This record gives sequence, structure tokens and C-alpha cells, in this order.
Amino acid sequence: MRIVYYLISIVIANVVTARFAPLSFGMFIVPMGTLFVGATFIFRDLVQNKYGRKKTYGFIFTALILSAVVSFSLGDTLMIVAASALSFLLAETADTEIYTRLKLPMAWRVFYSGIVGGILDSVVFVIVGLSPIGAGILPWEAVPFAIMGQVIVKTIVQLVGALVLNQAYIIKGKQLLAE
Repeated sequence: MRIVYYLISIVIANVVTARFAPLSFGMFIVPMGTLFVGATFIFRDLVQNKYGRKKTYGFIFTALILSAVVSFSLGDTLMIVAASALSFLLAETADTEIYTRLKLPMAWRVFYSGIVGGILDSVVFVIVGLSPIGAGILPWEAVPFAIMGQVIVKTIVQLVGALVLNQAYIIKGKQLLAE
């Protein structure tokens, strides 16, 4: 089910981003799908935890193709699809490698690797896809605010996910001790 959740979260992020206008929080601009993008890092970590790093790269490749097909079928330009694919590949790779190397409890590995993945995803996608060098959707003045808005939301999602995972492992540990 972890793989299914991972793949579904990617599809949902694409669909929600394409179908709903971005939110503006003061000066920050946040596409609606950003909530789901943050969750994809958590699900990817859960996949890696069960299947290992090597197999996870196969799932990342599958997710990359699925994301590109969904994005293009929803009417995104080739520049947006390419920016999405590039940011996805860089962010998921960074998340995978950091998650692998951290020698911390799982919840903290999820949190720290997801923050780096979220930052990479936000920076690359906004600059390559949305700025004047990409699709030109955002003027240069709005680019930093779009990046920061996404980073803030993805970090909050990562923190909530890490806290939920931490609680789940505490509860699971208590159940094992009681048996």
C-alpha cells in the first residue's frame, strides 16, 4: 500500500495544482498541490524503509513517468512538464540519499530529508518552470515569494508527518513491550 499511496499522492498533487488556483498568504504564493507534494516525500521514505534504496529508485522512475503523463494530459506546457520532472528527480534523489545516510530515528530522517527535498523541489520548479526563463507565469519579483511559500508549506507537512510517524512508533513500541 505504501507504493500506492506514494503514486496516488503524486497524481493528486498534479491534479490539484492544475485544477485550483494558487493560494496567496500575504506575499507568499502556494499552489494547492503543494500539500500533497510534501506528503510524497513522506510516502517515498516509507517505501524506502520497506523496500530499500535500490528498489525505491525504480518506484521514483515510475512516479516520474506517471507525473509527467498526468501533468501533460492536464494541459501543462512542455516547459512545465519538464520543470516538474527535473525538480521531482532532483528532490526525490536528494531525499532518498539523505534519508539513507542519516543515522537518526525514522521520524527525524523523514523530516530532515523531506526538508531538503522540499527546498530543491520548490527552487527548481519555480525557477525553471514558472519564472521568466520558464513558462513566464511569475515575474522575477514574485519568484522568491513563490519559493518561500512552497518551502514553508512543505516543511509544515514534513513536520506533521514526522510527528505522526514518531507517535506511531512510540505506540507500536509500547504495544510490543506490553506483550
